[in-house]
Amino acid sequence: MTDTNREILRTTFGQDAELYDQCRPGYPPPLFTDLATLAGLGPHARVLEIGCGTGQATLPLAQLGCTVVALDLSHDMAAIARRNLAQFPNVTVVASAFEDWQPSDETFDAVLSATAFHWLDPDVRMIKAADLLRPGGALGIVSTHHVAGGTNAFFADAQRCYERFDPTTPPGMQLTADDESPEETAEFERSARFGPVTFRRYEWQHTCAANEYLNLLMTYSGHRAMAPQARSNLFACITHLIDNVYNGEITKQYRTRLAIAHTTP
Repeated sequence: MTDTNREILRTTFGQDAELYDQCRPGYPPPLFTDLATLAGLGPHARVLEIGCGTGQATLPLAQLGCTVVALDLSHDMAAIARRNLAQFPNVTVVASAFEDWQPSDETFDAVLSATAFHWLDPDVRMIKAADLLRPGGALGIVSTHHVAGGTNAFFADAQRCYERFDPTTPPGMQLTADDESPEETAEFERSARFGPVTFRRYEWQHTCAANEYLNLLMTYSGHRAMAPQARSNLFACITHLIDNVYNGEITKQYRTRLAIAHTTP
């Protein structure tokens, strides 16, 4: 992904923040149990969350009793996050890009980024996160992957819709059970600021009807960036499949992964 594409695409999520809030699923609860154990989080622990969206991962952190500073570059996303977290005085939501944010002199016990870290400037993200952590503090990166499972046949059929209406689609793409990303570990290592990386994985499914699935797709940057007519044709093709071939609903298989490492002395 080029720097220009990254800058353009990462702003698309805030174009319809209410839809994002309604349609984006949250994260498996065991993830936060593991995060609290691995990062030593509890009441009054200081956490910086990067790319909070409308608060899907912020809420569990707040419920742990952490003091959270949550950043999102979209003012609309940040406004909804404040609304969703209004009952938690231990949460401060800031509308700012991580790269531009100027923190106070305080450090954090943990930095967390849930499905947002890859949108950050790769020349900045690791070093700035490490600088913001106390000695021994933890950086947690959460990624969510669409993997083989659920209604597999639908996604194979939908591939043909994408190949027909989205010219950027690589031909012959297939879902696999693999979610490995050696580059993720390598990025920790290249920074020379963190110790060994620990991984945890969580399997889950999401079932939805055609209109729910299309709304979910509209929260993804690639679909939002499509030309309107091409997107309309793609969505008509997908709707036809779900309603006429798959009896009105499909199930998507996810694997969410937590990568966590602690700063070295």
